Amino acid sequence: MKSLIKLSAIAASISLSFAVQHANANDFTKQHLSVEPEFWWADMHNSQLQLLIYGEGIAKQQIKLKQGKKVKLLAVDTTDSPNHVFVTLELKDAPAQTLSFDIVNKNNVIGQFDYSLLTREANSAKRIGFNNKDVIYLITPDRFVNGNPDNDNHPSMLEKADRSFDGGRHGGDIMGIRKALPYLHDLGVTQLWINPLLENNQEKYSYHGYSTTDFYRIDPRFGTNEEYLALVQEARSFGIGVIKDVIVNHMGSGHRWMANFPSNSWINGQQAWQQNPKDILYTSHRRTTVQDPYAVASDRADFDKGWFTDTMPDMNQIDPKMATYLIQNSIWWVEYAGLSGIREDTYSYADKAFLTQWSKAIMDEYPNFNIVGEEWTGNPITVSYWQAGKQNNDGYTSYTPSMMDFPLYDTLIASLTEPEGWDTGLINLYQRLADDVVYAKPTDLVLFEGNHDTNRLYSLMKNDIGLFNIAMAYVLTSNRIPQIFYGTEVLMQSPSEGRNDGAVRGDFPGGWPQDKVNAFTEEGLSVTQKEALSFVRTLLNYRKNSLAIQQGNLRHFVPKDGIYVQSRQHGDETLLIIYNKNDQSVALDLHRFSSVFNGNTYGTDIINKQSYQLDAPLKLEQKGVTILSLKR
Repeated sequence: MKSLIKLSAIAASISLSFAVQHANANDFTKQHLSVEPEFWWADMHNSQLQLLIYGEGIAKQQIKLKQGKKVKLLAVDTTDSPNHVFVTLELKDAPAQTLSFDIVNKNNVIGQFDYSLLTREANSAKRIGFNNKDVIYLITPDRFVNGNPDNDNHPSMLEKADRSFDGGRHGGDIMGIRKALPYLHDLGVTQLWINPLLENNQEKYSYHGYSTTDFYRIDPRFGTNEEYLALVQEARSFGIGVIKDVIVNHMGSGHRWMANFPSNSWINGQQAWQQNPKDILYTSHRRTTVQDPYAVASDRADFDKGWFTDTMPDMNQIDPKMATYLIQNSIWWVEYAGLSGIREDTYSYADKAFLTQWSKAIMDEYPNFNIVGEEWTGNPITVSYWQAGKQNNDGYTSYTPSMMDFPLYDTLIASLTEPEGWDTGLINLYQRLADDVVYAKPTDLVLFEGNHDTNRLYSLMKNDIGLFNIAMAYVLTSNRIPQIFYGTEVLMQSPSEGRNDGAVRGDFPGGWPQDKVNAFTEEGLSVTQKEALSFVRTLLNYRKNSLAIQQGNLRHFVPKDGIYVQSRQHGDETLLIIYNKNDQSVALDLHRFSSVFNGNTYGTDIINKQSYQLDAPLKLEQKGVTILSLKR
C-alpha cells in the first residue's frame, strides 16, 4: 500500500524552479516550473512517457537528461508557445528511480529538476474492474455529505459556498463520503461512481465538477489528492471500489491554458476564440453524424468540434500531444488512486479515432479493467456502435467494454408510467430486450434508475411506491451492471418535467448537521421512505450472494394483463421475478411459467420471507414486485 506521507513528499517535490537568464545580464530570476504528470511508474505497459513542462521562457532553453538508469530522452519538442516544452522519454526496462534533468542555456546549466519513477503496487495491472457482481452508487459529492466544513471555501477558489442556492456549492466533500462508507456498506453498495472531483475554479456553477481547471488536482473544496487516495483505500476495506468520472471532451474556461496555450491547436476553434472570445462554434449535439454513412464532414465537425458552452472549451484530441496528455492523465489516476473503473462523460463528443486510442491504451495497461461511456440516446444502434467487440460496417473499433444503457432506461420509465395496452406499457419493456441483438455484449452495459442529469425516480413514478419498487427491482435484477443514484433509496424527489439540475442533485438528508431528516439514522424519514430503504437494502444485500442475478440465464414471458414475469437461473438457484402494475388484487396462475421452475415446487419471497406453492395461484395483493427464490 502506498504511503500517504511518501506521496505527499513526492507531490511537494514537483514544486520546482529554474533560472532564466536575462538577455542583457548575468542576473538570474527564479521562475515557477511545473511538470505533468507529476510523477510516473516503472514497468508500465506503454514504455513511453510524455512530460508537459511549463515555465516562463522554457521553450528557449535546452532540457537534458542528466541521470536516469536505462532511460532514454527521445525528444524535446517545442510549439509556438514560449512557455511549454514536451519531453518524451523511453522507459523500457527502467527501474523505479529518481531522474535528474538539467535546464541549459548557451551551454550553461541554469536550472535542474528531479522526476520520480515509482514502484507499482503488486498486481496493479491485474486489477479487476467493476462488473456484474457489483452495484454502482452514484454520488454528486458537493451534495452528499459535508464531512469537513472548514474546506467549504478556499482562498484561491472563485466561487464560495451558498447552500441556499440550488446552483451553488453546498459543501459536500471527500471526508463526507468517507464518513458515509459504513452506511453504504450496510446498504449493499459495492462500487462508487463519484461525479468529478478535480479542480473547477469557475466563477459560478462549479459544484458539478464538469469544468476541469486542473487535471491533476482534486478541488480543495472537496479535499486533497491524498484524501482521495485515502478514500479509495478506506472504501476498499469495506469491499467498495471507486470509479472515476473522466472528461476528455471539454475542460473549464478557468484553466490556465486559456491564457497560455501549450500549442496553437490545443482546443477547437482556438484561433477564432483568441481573436474574439465571443466567436465560438457550439456543438450541434447531432451525435449520429459520426456514425452516419451519409453524413457530410461539416456536419460531423459541427458536432464533435463544437463547445458545450462558453465556459466549457472543447479540447482538440486530434492534436497528438493533447491526445497523449489526456490518455496519460486517465492512466495516472487509475494507477495513483487504485481505481476500479472509469465513467467517461459525453462519450461520442470527442474525436472518434482518439476514443479508440484512449480506450485501447487504458485496457492495454489494465486488461481486466472496465470503462463505461455515456452516450445519451434512446437508440440502441447508436449506443452499440461504441462498445468493444461491436463489428461496425464502417470498420470502427472501440475498446470500451461498457456503455450506459439509456435506451433501456428510457423504456423502463415510459413503460411503467403509461397505461397498459396492446402496444403500450410493459410490452415495450419486454420488446426492448430484443434489441440486445445489436450489442456485442449486452450484459456489460450499465443500467440505471437515474443519474445526475435525470429527474428523480420516485417523482417520475408519480410518488407510487409500487411502481418505484418495480423500477428498482428491474434495474437490480437485470442482466446488466446496475447503478443507482444517491438518495433514491430514501425517495429523494425533484420535478418530473424538464431539466431540474439543482433539485435532482439535492442535498442528501442527514449530510449536514442541521438537517432535520437523516437517512443515516432514519430520523425524520416517513414510513414510506423507511419501507423503500428497507426494500433496497434487502435486495442489494441478497444480490451480493446471488449468482442467479449476477450471471444467471435470463428468460422472460410476454406481459399479459399488466403482469410481466422474468426468471434468472444459475446452477441450483432460480429466481422468478413478477412485475405487477395492477391496482387491484390479482390471482396469478403460475402454470404458464413452469418451464423455468427447474423442478422446484415452491418459492420464497426474498423480501418478506414468505413461502408459496408453485402449483397454486399466487395472490398479488397490490402493485409492485414479487421475487421468488425457487427451491425443491
